[in-house]
Amino acid sequence: MDRTAVETLFAHSARIRCLVVGDLMLDEYLWGRADRISPEAPVQVVDVIREELRLGGAGNVVHNLAALGVQVSVCSVVGDDQNGRELLGQFCHHQIDTRAIFLDPDRRTSRKTRVVAAHQQIVRIDRESREALPASVEQQICLWISAHAHEYSAIVLSDYNKGVLTPAVIAAVISAAAPGSIPVLVDPKGSDFTRYGGATLLTPNRKEAEAASGISITDAASLAQAAGVIMDATGLQHLLITRSEEGMSLFSKGGEVVHIPTVAREVFDVSGAGDTVLAALAVGIASGFGMAESARLANVAAGIAVGKLGTSIVTPQEIIDAVSLAHKDSHAKIKSLDVLTVLIAAEKNRGKRIVFTNGCFDLLHAGHVKYLQKARNLGDLLVLGLNSDASVRRLKGPKRPLIDQDERAHLLAALGCIDYVVVFDEDTPLELITALKPHILAKGGDYSLDGVVGREIVESYGGRVELVTFLDGKSTTNIIERILELYSTE
Repeated sequence: MDRTAVETLFAHSARIRCLVVGDLMLDEYLWGRADRISPEAPVQVVDVIREELRLGGAGNVVHNLAALGVQVSVCSVVGDDQNGRELLGQFCHHQIDTRAIFLDPDRRTSRKTRVVAAHQQIVRIDRESREALPASVEQQICLWISAHAHEYSAIVLSDYNKGVLTPAVIAAVISAAAPGSIPVLVDPKGSDFTRYGGATLLTPNRKEAEAASGISITDAASLAQAAGVIMDATGLQHLLITRSEEGMSLFSKGGEVVHIPTVAREVFDVSGAGDTVLAALAVGIASGFGMAESARLANVAAGIAVGKLGTSIVTPQEIIDAVSLAHKDSHAKIKSLDVLTVLIAAEKNRGKRIVFTNGCFDLLHAGHVKYLQKARNLGDLLVLGLNSDASVRRLKGPKRPLIDQDERAHLLAALGCIDYVVVFDEDTPLELITALKPHILAKGGDYSLDGVVGREIVESYGGRVELVTFLDGKSTTNIIERILELYSTE
């Protein structure tokens, strides 16, 4: 995946609004030690050390979406009981919109209790309702969805087969999403996928795909055959079949197939990994990623999720770090301004002093390097604003630059004294300085303080300008003249 695109996605994720419709439940974890056998029966005795409540079912999808930085609303039904109140409290804690959670006094709010010792589940205890919704509550949900679906960038159906996603509710979502071409993503349950007909994407695992298609998936041919049966029966645009250690396979209506290998990680627990996949897909699609690229994003997120114990969220930084493993070179330092603004704000919160400088840096030489090393020593982190090719041509004439902006950016990013490089197209770095608000603005000693662009801005919030001397006799112009002198006769 392209790391820069992923960073930009998460820099803008707060603009995305997602609606999750599905079965809510509480996940309770009892963490403890199991180092003895009960004298009453041949079972382990777990000494409980810690207890934890997490959002489960569709709530885990909601939590993952919120962790990825998007605005989330949840539409569901809970009982008028202690577990229902616990769920609502969890959502409020995470600032999640709960106006479409309806109460059913006769319903039991689902709670799953997992006892965990030595990083393994010992037992799971389920207390839940599975019956379909009363007609009156079902109608309330359908009316709310019809009235509000247009407010969202994507709608997610998280089906745990606990009764909320009735055929009528599913049909209401798909019908309300259609006029605005709002993508509807479904994590399905059961063997009858026709009830999701008209959705944008389904994300069954291999077992679910086998049950829905009636085909045992043993190789690539049977996989494609099963996918074809499901897509023909449902009228889907896309189908993503998750296949555990074998990765994911994305099938599209036009016949395109993309196989995505799994991200190699140590697996602790697959609980909730499907929820993470669904959340990452929704964010990718809503942000404008193509379906295949969104699936790759989801694959990275799933690889992180299975490395955690229990239903867990995955954060943008974890995804960016995982994607960055494929970019261990200079590429990792080159950022867009949107992404860099977020990163610099975080560095400032950690107490780092930010130094900024800028220039063309065409034909990198020792004078440049010494200047940049001195600038870096003025603070904790050096950001370099690099003039684009168009900007250099306007400043230095049509024959420059000699080295294009991508090459110059990578050469500079390879220097240990530079922390980040950002390319800008304007004649001056004023926009960068205004956005980043560095503590120190460094410029070459050939400038006067009055001639430094951005000085007034930096000094207005208590920053300062530092003039850094260049190494005598070192310049790009001198190098060009020397080359012409030596080679012009040839």
